Formats: sequence, structure tokens, C-alpha cells
Amino acid sequence: MAERLARSWTGLEVMRAHALRTLGDTAPGVAEVSKLVWATWHRELGELAMLVRGAAGMVAEDDLDEWQRLFLFSRADTIYGGSNEIQRNIIAERVLGLPREKR
Repeated sequence: MAERLARSWTGLEVMRAHALRTLGDTAPGVAEVSKLVWATWHRELGELAMLVRGAAGMVAEDDLDEWQRLFLFSRADTIYGGSNEIQRNIIAERVLGLPREKR
């Protein structure tokens, strides 16, 4: 668990450094990379929260607690604003110049 906590902290620091480095940058792919990295990190944070909670995280008395809501909401991060797969396609096509996917 300590390794997962350290990895989460490192991921947060990487996102911060990326945000500062690309502040105001309108180059193709900057927003897509940021969204993809955030959604993935946030999803992993929700999974970590459930790991920390253990079996208690699987039960809701009257309503979900903040950790359960984090876990469920973090799943939506990978969907709204374009799924992670769509973001990867945009990065591949616009930034890396790879050929478009066959429709």
C-alpha cells in the first residue's frame, strides 16, 4: 500500500509539473494529454481509496461516504469529455501524425 501511495503522490507531482510547463500552451495534444493523465490518475486514486477502506468500502449504510463517491465518480472521468480511448486516438493522429483509424 505504501508503494501505491507514493506512486499516487508522484503522479500528482508529475501532473503539476506538466501543467506548469504547458501553461497557456495551445499546441495540439496538450489538452488531450492533460485530460488523459488526469482521468487515469484520478481513477487509480479511487481504487486506492477503496484499498485503504478495505471491506468497509463495499458497504453503504444510508448513503455513500466521500471515498465511495470518489471511487464511483473517478470512473466517470475516463468517459466524460471523451473517453480515454478517444483521447489516445486524438493524440496519435494530431500529435504523432499516425494515420487515422479505419471507420
